[in-house]
Amino acid sequence: MAIGEKPLKRILEINEPKLKTSITRIEPNRIATRGYSQEDLIANISFSEMVYLLLKGEMPSPKEAKILNHTLISFCDHGVTPPSTQAARLIASSGSPMNVALSGGLLSFGKKHAGAIEDSMDLLQNTINDLNILNKSPDFDKIANEIVENYLNNGFKVPGFGHRYHKKDPRGNKLIKLAIKEDFIGPHLKLALAIEKELFERKKININLDGANAAILSDMGFSSELGLGLFMIGRTPGLIAHVHEEMTEEEGFRKFCDIDDISYQGDENNSLKGYNGDTDS
Repeated sequence: MAIGEKPLKRILEINEPKLKTSITRIEPNRIATRGYSQEDLIANISFSEMVYLLLKGEMPSPKEAKILNHTLISFCDHGVTPPSTQAARLIASSGSPMNVALSGGLLSFGKKHAGAIEDSMDLLQNTINDLNILNKSPDFDKIANEIVENYLNNGFKVPGFGHRYHKKDPRGNKLIKLAIKEDFIGPHLKLALAIEKELFERKKININLDGANAAILSDMGFSSELGLGLFMIGRTPGLIAHVHEEMTEEEGFRKFCDIDDISYQGDENNSLKGYNGDTDS
């Protein structure tokens, strides 16, 4: 008895996988990530090495693992002032559980908060890629001069440089010193330092945390699309700490401001009289 076309397709579709992944394989009593047994990974590598393995699909060198660890720690927290921390704490104060408050903090990341790292990575990577395509030996000082000139003449800030609170971001400064100490200075960091030199001479502006990490992560081979993700990996423990503190040490129902702090600027004394022909309102 011949099998019809449609039944045959249904039989074949049974073994056709609906999802494909090269990250982790799950089998009975065995889990392997990027081909490595998770039991071996649990016993033998650090958290930063696991992050590198997951995102890049290969094990980092000891130097890369060390630098990435510095990077993740540098992201961990910046006090209560950032919008993400305030959002997470405000949500926690309403009585929402940890996952909801944490999600609110993570969702608050955008172009104005935490978005500079991807913009900075794009700038550095696109510049270096163009040099590689043109097979040019880089004159970083000249390139930095052109970049700064272009941004300032068009009224834009160079992403990854300057800080609204710190004249010299201590985190970015320390990361660069550690990269120099470890001899981990690639073309992206060289370009970033040249831009900092140019900006400081013109406007006394230094590199910040985003700029330092953008250069270091770019030299490590991470694409700019992963910039915010890496920031989130680093910042999550800080957000969790703030949420927990809010839940355990503060009174509930926190507000940004009181009624007396609000200045109403809208219309006054509007009336529905005559609306839809209603003459009694």
